[in-house]
Amino acid sequence: TGLLLARRVLDKVNLGNSHVGVVKADGAYYRVKQGAEEKRSPFKVFLDVGLTRTTTGCRVFGAMKGAVDGGLFVPHKPKRFPGNKAMPKKFDPKTLRRYIYGVHVSDYMKLLQAKNPEKYQAHFSQYIAAGKGPEEVEKMWTSVHAAIRASPAHTKVV
Repeated sequence: TGLLLARRVLDKVNLGNSHVGVVKADGAYYRVKQGAEEKRSPFKVFLDVGLTRTTTGCRVFGAMKGAVDGGLFVPHKPKRFPGNKAMPKKFDPKTLRRYIYGVHVSDYMKLLQAKNPEKYQAHFSQYIAAGKGPEEVEKMWTSVHAAIRASPAHTKVV
């Protein structure tokens, strides 16, 4: 959601080529900066969560991370991303990468397949209908990211 939003907004204001963000999301902390050769500043936006509870790992912060990786400048710190440990105050980008590419969903799919096949069929019926198993989830999200980067424009499906 955030990556798609960022790429569409930047294309609309003609900043898509100059502010590309993180091409291959690895979960590392990233802030958009203005390069020396760039004439225009990065597109700056502020996250307004409204009434959403801001717990660590909340989906709002996932969308914000996608927007930052897409090239928007959103002032933030990584303390609310999945992978941030409260006690040692250390951010783990590998854990965040697992969430970006749906590896946590894949792990849950494998667990349900082994322990409760009926619940697996009910919870992941759309994945099963599309022919996606636990092994294909990460590849699917990698291809989605690549497709968004290739063509973020909205196309009407008839």
